[in-house]
Amino acid sequence: MSGSGRFADEDMTSLTQRTSGLVQRRTEAIRSAAAADKERESGGEEDEARRGEEDDDDKGDAKETRLTLMEEVLLLGLKDREGYTSFWNDCISSGLRGCMLVELALRGRLQLEACGVRRKSLLARKVICKSDSPTGDVLLDEALKHIKETQPPETVQNWIELLSGETWNPLKLHYQLRNVRERLAKNLVEKGVLTTEKQNFLLFDMTTHPLTNSTIKQRLVKKVQDSVLEKWVNDPHRMDKRVLALILLAHSSDVLENAFAPLQDEQYDVGMKRVHSLLELEPEKESIKPNANELMWAVVAAFTK
Repeated sequence: MSGSGRFADEDMTSLTQRTSGLVQRRTEAIRSAAAADKERESGGEEDEARRGEEDDDDKGDAKETRLTLMEEVLLLGLKDREGYTSFWNDCISSGLRGCMLVELALRGRLQLEACGVRRKSLLARKVICKSDSPTGDVLLDEALKHIKETQPPETVQNWIELLSGETWNPLKLHYQLRNVRERLAKNLVEKGVLTTEKQNFLLFDMTTHPLTNSTIKQRLVKKVQDSVLEKWVNDPHRMDKRVLALILLAHSSDVLENAFAPLQDEQYDVGMKRVHSLLELEPEKESIKPNANELMWAVVAAFTK
């Protein structure tokens, strides 16, 4: 073979190798792009849930002033100047635990087990951990950890009792979330809503948390009032889920009356009448309607049974 022929063959070989390499790189790039697309799609739901958490009902607020259901209920129950809840309120402890379960459900972390062919009642169905990704709230994450690690699962009513420490079983006392009101109050101090003081009550000193940001408290009270007055829609399933949960759980915690106290008599009567119409709903029926949050209605059922 002549030298020029050999060089031509070598040129053809190197060209073929370069072309093959180009095809391989292009194929690899296509595969990488497809994998990235798939990853984006699989993360879409989680991103959506995260955006849902961020887009709270107080969309115009700065992030640090967004409150959880527990914080809102506690804030409604706190006396503005004194900085503590009524000594006669024996409902708020279990009410706050109910708030935690509903908050975790609204954030996509918890759900009820499937109702089955024979359709179990809400209070007979177990609470299942749907996602254990952290919420960023220490109390919520503590409750979520308990629920995730407990086998067999427990019902909503059992969890409210266990998280409150209202159990006769000494082996289950470790489920109790301690100092919940104090920890929530400290959260509100960090968010600039409350401040911390010491008050002397003759026989003992007590840490109190008076209101320091009246704007946020007024906005919360107005939100509750408007939901049953100016913004009343006469259908719980057209109401914002968080607002509906807030009204029902504030009532279960015996603090809802505080939001209506400033109203004039006529508005008060209208507002309370509409609240009672919500309280008279049957959780079993409401929970099977489209887009209903079953766990929220199970918590309502636990408090109204």
